[in-house]
Amino acid sequence: MDERTVSIPTPDGEMSGFFVVPRSPATRSAVVVAQEAFGVNDHIRDVCRRLAGDGHAALAPQLYHRTRRNVVIDYGNFEAARTYLNELTNEGIEIDVKASVGFLRREPAVGTSPVSAIGFCMGGFVAFLAACRTDVDASVCFYGGGIVHARPGAQMTPLLDEADRIQCPLLGLFGEEDPSIPPEDVAAIRDRLASLGKKAEIVYYPGAGHGFFCDQRSSYRPDAAKDAWRRTLEWLTEMQTRN
Repeated sequence: MDERTVSIPTPDGEMSGFFVVPRSPATRSAVVVAQEAFGVNDHIRDVCRRLAGDGHAALAPQLYHRTRRNVVIDYGNFEAARTYLNELTNEGIEIDVKASVGFLRREPAVGTSPVSAIGFCMGGFVAFLAACRTDVDASVCFYGGGIVHARPGAQMTPLLDEADRIQCPLLGLFGEEDPSIPPEDVAAIRDRLASLGKKAEIVYYPGAGHGFFCDQRSSYRPDAAKDAWRRTLEWLTEMQTRN
């Protein structure tokens, strides 16, 4: 696979991103990979490489670029991450996702392949927003918080009232032991999408907490992570077939 740092133009200046392209001659799809609160770190880069290994071009944009470029924060220092997280706005995220989608669609390696969004933690919120406000072909949201209720100190605002705007298939993956996203929030997301007749699946993993997919965090749960990755790849394959 070919990987490199790229520059993505936005109305608010250049945004860097980590971009990986499969070596296979035909890219199956392209994916915007939305970071956790901790930046485009080794875990997010590994997700991009795993996607490329399955034939998908993957781009992880640096979503903190308006505050500081190339931010990477240790998992044990959430207070530092909160400083950057609280600077994000729905409008800025929308701009950056649209810029990332546009970048991918201009790439020769992507061509007319579908473009989707996948996000983790903070990025799960980003992926849900992408489904509401952009023309991505599919969305996968790993334990995205703030979708139902506002986070204290955050400028990002809840998205559930915008769910009627979703036009793509959406997969949500949550942990039953996640105190930051209680069961009633997950139920609210599931019920809202069902009431609107959206093509969506919400999966709830018993015994899993926030960050269960990341093998660099103490909350990592291998069985839940394996199943969630299988579902993610199947979701992308279904999206590719649909297109």
